[in-house]
Amino acid sequence: MAVRAVRGAVQLERDEAGHMEEQVGALLTAILERNGLHTDDLISLWFTATPDLHSDFPAAAARKLGIVDVPLICAQELDIEGAMPRVVRVLAHTESDRPRADVAHVYLGSAAALRKDIAQ
Repeated sequence: MAVRAVRGAVQLERDEAGHMEEQVGALLTAILERNGLHTDDLISLWFTATPDLHSDFPAAAARKLGIVDVPLICAQELDIEGAMPRVVRVLAHTESDRPRADVAHVYLGSAAALRKDIAQ
């Protein structure tokens, strides 16, 4: 079993806690499903949010999905002029038998424009 890193992101339509929970939950669910992972395969989750998001911690959505015994951390993205607004990103460290080339990075909705080279 190898350690793999899975990237993902989603752009929120608005800065509201319920909307963040829904969208981040969808992102995490897609990451797990597309990579054939279960919560037991997660080592840690690192979330970042753009500086315009204040309504909640993205990690709260993971806890509500039942990811309760995995270390989580949230940080703020750099405030770069012209960057896409209202974006939550995640870097998931996992245990997986998949080769690195087969890892499915997940960029939902408008966030797919962030990484056209790896978005699936």
